[in-house]
Amino acid sequence: MFDKKFITTAITRSAENSLDRRNFFTAAGVAGVGVGVAAVAGGALPAHADTASDGAVTDSAILNFALNLEYLEAEFYLRAVYGTGLDSSLIGGIDPQGKVLGGHKVPFKSSFVRAIATEIAADEKAHVKFLRTALGGAKVARPAIDLRNSFTAAAMAAGLIKKGETFDPFASDENFLLGAYIFEDVGVTAYKGAAPLITNKTYLGAAAGILSVEAYHAGIIRSELFRKGLHTPADRISDARDSLDGPTKDDQGVVVNNTQNLVPTDANSIAFGRTAARVLNVVYLNPNQVDKGGFFPAGVNGAIVASGNPGSPTA
Repeated sequence: MFDKKFITTAITRSAENSLDRRNFFTAAGVAGVGVGVAAVAGGALPAHADTASDGAVTDSAILNFALNLEYLEAEFYLRAVYGTGLDSSLIGGIDPQGKVLGGHKVPFKSSFVRAIATEIAADEKAHVKFLRTALGGAKVARPAIDLRNSFTAAAMAAGLIKKGETFDPFASDENFLLGAYIFEDVGVTAYKGAAPLITNKTYLGAAAGILSVEAYHAGIIRSELFRKGLHTPADRISDARDSLDGPTKDDQGVVVNNTQNLVPTDANSIAFGRTAARVLNVVYLNPNQVDKGGFFPAGVNGAIVASGNPGSPTA
């Protein structure tokens, strides 16, 4: 269970900087807990993305990339609320279909947190349905998803637990909120980063609509974390995410400079975006260029599969 000892541990380890976390991920400690991170030997991965005649990534490749993320979120929230994931009718498609490891019904104590989880679960399931319909026969199947070892690895790298301990995001209201926090901010930045690449206006409008919903979700989760006094572990998670997605510091915690920060923006109050490669750095739990690991132990399905290059701000 998430308790005062957990929070105390998080505060004690708050001095750990993002470079320490980056080194932790790079060193095989994450792979050692069974997350399946695979370092790539001998240089860059091939560019798997489908491209149009002008070399641009196609809209279908972008939407399928988004569908992978929606599969992840839907499986997390549905299991948290109902104890089961997506229906079999919503997981088939091209590329290998994978199983989901972990996840169970959260013993919610707060009716408000339960209501949050229930509403978001419905939204994420609807996003899966919408993207699958939009893609038609080009839709990818749900890839293998790890909701067990991945959270433990992320919590350990963020300095919230020690080696040998586990973190179960389905164990309590507080754990659930921290688990949701990992996804929601990443979802917002993923859609923001993808928007300029979408050429079809209908698809762009739909992506903007999903981005808006994901931003609502992120704001709700951030607000509840702050209200419950969980900003310290949340900020450690933010630091860990930031250590994964390139040399720039963009990710923002729930508290910045001792002030609440429920809406993370730049100086112009604009949310930042992540490239698909940088999103994969986060969900693969690896700052290097890899094609699987973390929440997707066999990688995502579709054309866009490789995370970013170390040290490159744009990959």
